[in-house]
Amino acid sequence: MNTRPLLTTALNGLDRIGFQLDQYGITGKFNRHNLAAFIMLEQKYLEGEWDSLQAKFDRRRSQVEGVLTAIETRTDPLIKPVISRINQFRGKAGN
Repeated sequence: MNTRPLLTTALNGLDRIGFQLDQYGITGKFNRHNLAAFIMLEQKYLEGEWDSLQAKFDRRRSQVEGVLTAIETRTDPLIKPVISRINQFRGKAGN
């Protein structure tokens, strides 16, 4: 699908509306250039929001990983003797 003619028609219509508004003395700031500037501004704003969400997500993930590591290091000394006892009863002593 070729969107170029559709885009050209839309931008021409936008310019026509801006011209008519300017003729009525309402505003002279409604044109394709201001629309493009507005879209770029909103794009940068949304990129900033996305980066902020990613940073929050990464921070939470690292906090969870830190907690899991702490749990693993603290429970390892508790679980090793239990596992060695179970292995002794099974006859799998580490000889």
